[in-house]
Amino acid sequence: MTIGNHNLNEKVFIIAELSANHNGSLDTALKTITAMKESGADAIKLQTYTPDTITLDCDSEMFTISQGTLWDKRKFHDLYAEAMTPWEWHKQLFDHARSLGMEAFSSPFDPTAVDFLYDLNVPAYKIASFEITDIPLIEYTAAKGKPIIISTGVATLSDIEEALDACRRMRNDQITLLKCTSAYPASLNEMNLLTISDMVQRFGITVGLSDHTMSLSAPVAAVALGARVIEKHFILDRAMGGADSAFSLEPTEFRLMVDAVRDTEKLMGKITYDLSPKSLKSREFARSLFITKDVKAGEIITTENVRSVRPGFGLAPKYLHEILGKPFRRDSTKGTPFSWDHIK
Repeated sequence: MTIGNHNLNEKVFIIAELSANHNGSLDTALKTITAMKESGADAIKLQTYTPDTITLDCDSEMFTISQGTLWDKRKFHDLYAEAMTPWEWHKQLFDHARSLGMEAFSSPFDPTAVDFLYDLNVPAYKIASFEITDIPLIEYTAAKGKPIIISTGVATLSDIEEALDACRRMRNDQITLLKCTSAYPASLNEMNLLTISDMVQRFGITVGLSDHTMSLSAPVAAVALGARVIEKHFILDRAMGGADSAFSLEPTEFRLMVDAVRDTEKLMGKITYDLSPKSLKSREFARSLFITKDVKAGEIITTENVRSVRPGFGLAPKYLHEILGKPFRRDSTKGTPFSWDHIK
């Protein structure tokens, strides 16, 4: 799986989510992208919507948030009007990110956003968790032929299967699923990261993590379980406030996460039973058979004059019982590595 110039099989793809953390300032958005790059992000992701493309301006209680979230008592329309990234900013933000060597893409929330992003030549699309049941939107997005990343924060198993089927009906197999817990912030005991390895096996596609915890451990554990994408919200300073500030990482925190992920990649390596050059050298400290006292030719080998000790320059200890009771061929001194040549 490749997104832009990034091969996800070779290196974990780390996405910094801007979301609403520009607080309505283009200058803040641009500075945030620079900080994302300096903090080790491979890509920036936006969200492309207007209040009217994502919800209705309606006074019904159904359009007011009341689920124990950070945004309770707010109307959807008002929240999205505050949090949206103006479409006229997108090109400048994308161009800035690309000038820094980053990939830049976004989550579309209706077909007009899909088309708008296509004209900006995004390398991929992201389907947000709450849009996974919008099969027509997924079909329309997948039909563009670009890689598609799908978050699963509110998805049942059948929802995931239907979303995958929608992509494949459009002849798009460039799919990445992100394990996600749609709580803001998410608690550690809600994450169920073991699902990642099951998703890899069950669906046979690239899997990652969209993380809303404030922990640096979740991305590390996810990579150890097979995640090839990590997405995390980014903010210059949580003291700025804003719709998503409470579950976003500051630059220093994000850099610590990136470094931990990169260390985890090195730690995971590959499946092998071959020894590394350093381990092979260290094998010299393994145990082996040594002559433990001065002996004369013809003397019988016993556990008193031949023992298993460190280092490993003598015969393997597994041969001890085979040599016991046999005579020494020649005189030998204490500290001599035992070999077959010592047997008469």
